[in-house]
Amino acid sequence: MDKKLVVALVILFFVILAGAVLLAWPTPIKNGNDFVEPPFISANVTVSSPAPDSTVPSSFTLIGRARGNWYFEASFPVEVQDANGNVVGQGLATAEGEWMTTEFVPFSAPVTIENYSGPATLVLIKDNPSGLPEHDDSVSFPITVQ
Repeated sequence: MDKKLVVALVILFFVILAGAVLLAWPTPIKNGNDFVEPPFISANVTVSSPAPDSTVPSSFTLIGRARGNWYFEASFPVEVQDANGNVVGQGLATAEGEWMTTEFVPFSAPVTIENYSGPATLVLIKDNPSGLPEHDDSVSFPITVQ
């Protein structure tokens, strides 16, 4: 085979490979609420703000979406736990749309942390009015409190 043809084929291969990587790379997308989707994703909850491992002030607003079955009366609890699992802050996520669905529903939650700074865990807790353990669920990720 001609040397120029081999070089051209190798270059073409790398261009196609680079294009495939760029197409497969996840791209943040703005949604109708003007926030970027999402740094934290689970099967039932996505959180747009704050991002995992981010630093937050002692008062912040949690923004995201949760499936309708996570809500009871359009809300579910949120906790901030210190490194030992003690609750140092809390909030109540409130649905910003029709929550009686199995689809994702936007929420926001003002969260207040008192007398604590350092590593913490943000815990979103499925509201379970029945109290039955088989209906319990939560998602969590690390944050740092200023």
